[in-house]
Amino acid sequence: MLWSQASSQQHLAAFAPLDARKAPAYSPPASQPRWIFKIVLKSIFTWWNGATLGALFTLWRRAVFVGQDDLGNKYYQAKDDSDSYDKGRKRRWVIYQGYAEASKVPPDWHGWLHHTFEEPPTREPLKRQAWEKDHQPNLTGTVNAWRPKGSISRGGERQKATGDYEAWRPE
Repeated sequence: MLWSQASSQQHLAAFAPLDARKAPAYSPPASQPRWIFKIVLKSIFTWWNGATLGALFTLWRRAVFVGQDDLGNKYYQAKDDSDSYDKGRKRRWVIYQGYAEASKVPPDWHGWLHHTFEEPPTREPLKRQAWEKDHQPNLTGTVNAWRPKGSISRGGERQKATGDYEAWRPE
């Protein structure tokens, strides 16, 4: 099969340098990815934004991925009990999705983490009762927190005390 002059030029153009002057840059400039530096620093020094590099390294060396919950938290279990506090029990970890808050762990995974259940919820799901509500993390300190009538965040207006209340006065 003979190639025409045009197809030959197209074939050679595929091997042209990726960062040619007229072509768009293949790799971004070195000054652009400042956010990568920020992510690396966060993963080295902060544990509340996810796992630190040390924790990720430990999990890579010693743990096996077990599952993930609906909130995006990831759960791991040690390969053996060599670094366990209790011999015969394998260590278990959770890596939070986003901010590390213990109330973000659903009840079934909480039971597995604390060795209440031997099998993780991915293998043996916890039976839900008809009266159970969906798990909700602790919302205290957030904009979704419950604010009763009379609280400062709702204007501080409260009802007058009824007749059965008598204030304490020192004598």
